[in-house]
Amino acid sequence: MPHIEPKRYAVVSCHVERPLDDRAWAAFARIQEDRPGGFAIAALLRPPDPGAGEPEEPWLERARAAAARGPLGHHTHWTSPSHARPTGGDPAERVRREGAWLREQGLRPTLFCGGGWYTDDGVRAAAAELGYADCTSREGAPRRDGDLVELPTTRSVGQLARGVLGRLDEPVVHAYFHDYDLLDARRRVALVWALRLLARRREPTDLDVLRKAFSR
Repeated sequence: MPHIEPKRYAVVSCHVERPLDDRAWAAFARIQEDRPGGFAIAALLRPPDPGAGEPEEPWLERARAAAARGPLGHHTHWTSPSHARPTGGDPAERVRREGAWLREQGLRPTLFCGGGWYTDDGVRAAAAELGYADCTSREGAPRRDGDLVELPTTRSVGQLARGVLGRLDEPVVHAYFHDYDLLDARRRVALVWALRLLARRREPTDLDVLRKAFSR
């Protein structure tokens, strides 16, 4: 694996918050297939929540399709589909439980991002045990911290749109959006435009390439 020079690269991920919403899923599948700017968009998927009555199918079919188009990630919502951050229990235990379930289904996520940007030492340890690179941090450069590779998420759609017309100071630009952002025509157009401009300023790569480079 060649050495990655951080100042030259950009990556993109999507927090797939509504994997069972047909409109949101169709919009995400379309942009992942189109690869604006040449970016292989990582799908950070929220697993189905049995407590909320979410069925495993068609979730698994959609997750497998996303994995065929780009990097696959595990995105935990601890409280409910609409409440990402934990309000009780053991956050790390849920990450491990969901991670084990994903593997039982034949899925092999390589990335993790805590819902609501939540993390703690236990969650970080669970992510490392599962072999994930962690995208929960919001600043800094890709790095290895003990057993865990960290690939910080640095720019929302609005921050990216402003940055591509001004300064992009972070060592690696990691742009992210939510699947429901794509349901707003103005945000969807802004995202596609910004990614195309980003590709002219930074070399597109994907999160799995960075993960492998910093895992050595």
